[in-house]
Amino acid sequence: SGSRPGYRHPVVVIQNDVFNRSRIQTVVVCAVTSNLRRGAAPGNVRLAKGEAKLQKRSVVNVSQIMTLDKADLVEKIGTLPRRRLEAVLGGVYLVLEPMEVEQARQ
Repeated sequence: SGSRPGYRHPVVVIQNDVFNRSRIQTVVVCAVTSNLRRGAAPGNVRLAKGEAKLQKRSVVNVSQIMTLDKADLVEKIGTLPRRRLEAVLGGVYLVLEPMEVEQARQ
């Protein structure tokens, strides 16, 4: 229901490694989609085929932030280069940054 994927999708882990290695059993992620139209949304990051071993051109949807059980992470596909992860985190900040509606319209 809602915007939750109905089947297995790749995700980008955006949670700090300190928490990833902790006893906390959840992980914070952003959804990855092959719907390239999502690449036009502010903050979303386009990924090339093969980047982080993705099989298709994809988009990190920074407005679709989810908390998953670590047990639900089936396999690690690949790793994003630091600059790409920084772009994703910048997009997440854009989504979460406190601002007034008037500021957002400018």
